[in-house]
Amino acid sequence: MITMHLHYTGPADNAHAFAQEMEASGISDRIRQQAGNTRYQYFAPLDDPHSILLVDSWTDQTALDIHHASPMMQEILDLRSKYQLTVTAERYQSDEAGIPERDKDFLQR
Repeated sequence: MITMHLHYTGPADNAHAFAQEMEASGISDRIRQQAGNTRYQYFAPLDDPHSILLVDSWTDQTALDIHHASPMMQEILDLRSKYQLTVTAERYQSDEAGIPERDKDFLQR
């Protein structure tokens, strides 16, 4: 599993408006329907009113590559431009071995 953390930042409340338009326009739902997408969800950091975090997860690189080649990417780029956003990305790959026993003590189940 590949998970991307995309940090969108812009002037005023533009990042929030961007996320709202992504949801209202149906772009987010279309992405969620793509083969291999397991999560596409926006979060608002409490300490930064000018930013939005997108957590975007895919089963594998092939699914992510297909998404990147889809027409939706241009729609996203157009909205980023409309809202004057910059984006930084962090990429994570799941640990297939799972959570070590010594770390499970810190999880509430």
